[in-house]
Amino acid sequence: MIDKEKYFTPKEIVVELDKYIIGQKDAKRNVAIALRNRWRRMNVKSEMQSEIVPNNILMIGATGVGKTEIARRLAKIAKAPFTKVEASKFTEVGYVGRDVESMVRDLVEQSVNLVKSEKKEEVKIKAEQNVEDIILDALIPPLKNNGVVKMTSDTQEDVEPKSEYELNEKTRERFREKIRNGELEDRKIDINVQKASGNGIGMIGGGAMDESSMINLQEMIGNMMPKKSKKRKVTIAEARKILFEEESHKLIDMDEVKELAISRAENTGIIFIDEIDKIATGSGKKGGPDVSREGVQRDMLPIVEGSAINTKYGIIKSDHILFIAAGAFHVAKPSDLIPELQGRFPIRVELENLTKDDFFHILKEPKNSLTKQYVALLESEEVSLEFQEEALEEIAETAFHINSEVENIGARRLHTVMSRLLNEFLFDVPDVIGANAKIVVTKNMVKEKLSSLVKNKDLSEFIL
Repeated sequence: MIDKEKYFTPKEIVVELDKYIIGQKDAKRNVAIALRNRWRRMNVKSEMQSEIVPNNILMIGATGVGKTEIARRLAKIAKAPFTKVEASKFTEVGYVGRDVESMVRDLVEQSVNLVKSEKKEEVKIKAEQNVEDIILDALIPPLKNNGVVKMTSDTQEDVEPKSEYELNEKTRERFREKIRNGELEDRKIDINVQKASGNGIGMIGGGAMDESSMINLQEMIGNMMPKKSKKRKVTIAEARKILFEEESHKLIDMDEVKELAISRAENTGIIFIDEIDKIATGSGKKGGPDVSREGVQRDMLPIVEGSAINTKYGIIKSDHILFIAAGAFHVAKPSDLIPELQGRFPIRVELENLTKDDFFHILKEPKNSLTKQYVALLESEEVSLEFQEEALEEIAETAFHINSEVENIGARRLHTVMSRLLNEFLFDVPDVIGANAKIVVTKNMVKEKLSSLVKNKDLSEFIL
């Protein structure tokens, strides 16, 4: 059962997506429903739970309108394993290239990393304590309490009997405080670092064995080889990072991680298949290097339908993985995909082309907008950057115009326009424009810096 409190409602999911993506209301609603259905299925108490299949989504829209961003943000909201693949990179079995099962293996890898990060956070306090002890031992090695008393004196007047063990412990406690307060970060110590074995192991030949058949032969042989360690002289700050990774790994049960990662990938994993229109049979000429397009679709079909795939972490079933496919479909049509694959993407969403107003809102509203990114970059140099409202409207107008004149690449056009607008300032900071300076971007400044490009009908500089 999944905790309801930790799962967003469809409306809440749309609100979260609105923070980063402008427009595309229908696409947001559909992915929000698909994500919520995950929670609903996991909370079905009858045998019907295993029968409920995910509503895979096919997004249709030009490049740069937000297809990938919607899928990526959806995965972050759900804290679910997510992987993005390009359908054009796959080839039919028997041809040179990636096989379609690799996308599921990539998903499992992401799931393992996600679970490991969570487990690392759980053992963080214990791992930090262990690291502190190792650093302390390197600075002041501990002594055994053998009961021998030694006459020592901190001053000439005060002489009291203390054991060497007690003195050692007091010194260690003083240094422990210094370590915790960060007073010794630059001091160098010797630490033992585990050295991975078998890194040089490789395969000789044509590479006919894929990952599923050899299940990471290099890792298996590496695990059989004895672990070696080498001594390194590093600062305490560097030692803390190195040792934290090692101590965290010791405290984490990797068998539990693998089991949980497989379960999470199976039940909450999201695979985003981009450029699916490139493997549609109507997208160009048959034959030549693209001869395997329909073969790729047929290889992809059992994975989307639900099958068992062998990975180095174990067997994963793809029955309940959510697949989101996307494509521009400028040349091919969704109906050019094989009928069986079309049927596995029952939810179709057409994303709208971005307008001039959309560009303006993209510059102004999202939490990660380009304007906010440039403000943050210059803040690191103690330079203030401000955009006037009219300037943003002019930038949006320019980007929209260039998209109309050349090729429509959606919101990505804003990157090239903003780069051209601000490159001079970015170059002059901090040599010419020093700290505490303020840069105000006005409408006239935008017109002046971009006017020659708008007049240039070729606009070759803006073709990505």
